[in-house]
Amino acid sequence: MPYLNAVDLHTHTSRSFDCEEPIENMYDAAVKAGLKAFAVTDHLELDVFYKKDFDKTASESFADVIRMREEHPGDALILAGGEFGEAVYEKELSEEIINKYDYDIVIGSIHNLPGLPDFCDMSYDGNTDIYPLLDSYFDWELKMAQWAKFDTLAHLTYPLRYIEGENRIPVDLSRYGEIIDEILINVIKNKIALELNTSGYRQPYGKPFPDRDILLRYKQLGGKYLTTGSDAHYREHMGAGIARGFELALECGFEHITCYYKREPMLLPIRS
Repeated sequence: MPYLNAVDLHTHTSRSFDCEEPIENMYDAAVKAGLKAFAVTDHLELDVFYKKDFDKTASESFADVIRMREEHPGDALILAGGEFGEAVYEKELSEEIINKYDYDIVIGSIHNLPGLPDFCDMSYDGNTDIYPLLDSYFDWELKMAQWAKFDTLAHLTYPLRYIEGENRIPVDLSRYGEIIDEILINVIKNKIALELNTSGYRQPYGKPFPDRDILLRYKQLGGKYLTTGSDAHYREHMGAGIARGFELALECGFEHITCYYKREPMLLPIRS
């Protein structure tokens, strides 16, 4: 890793339903990748929290981090976190879980609209009207940014991973310029971070979430806190794209990346 302060604040372990890598594998991969720190942010889907045993996930994932910190006090700092999917649908429950654990970082994300499957599980074809879906998605993203009980807003433009990336359906994102501005303004006002999710670099989409234009706009509006996350579900993806994300951050005018410890933001210089 060419950057001294490389951090990956969005990773998963076998405690997530879509990952089979134990935390030990992810730790070894983080050290090998030259990361200064990484956060274990296993999925906690709040709209089905008890129905699908995410209460067990939260407990086991947090315990894993505490154990690993004791066993491996050296090379890479292991941060305790959670990816709170659909948190704004269940605000009281979300806040209860956030307050229950001594997290370093809480990620806020939306993977599905109320009553609908994850965007990754939806069917798309040339006849699919994707704009009503995106209208609702960005409305909920704005509600998330306004609620702001978390630390970083994850993978803004997430649906494009599947709509444009995997299904090659073009999206006119310019029609969402006004509401994206509102989202960014609330992120800034509420002193939370915007996540630069680098998973898109290794996927058909080919760009991060969000992409360059939105990062530039965030900077223009006064954005300060920017986190980087690979969204790794496999050991080989730990830290993937982080260096490239740092380069993009520099191009967009960011001199620092943000890391969280005990839910306090720390600005780390990108250039050593």
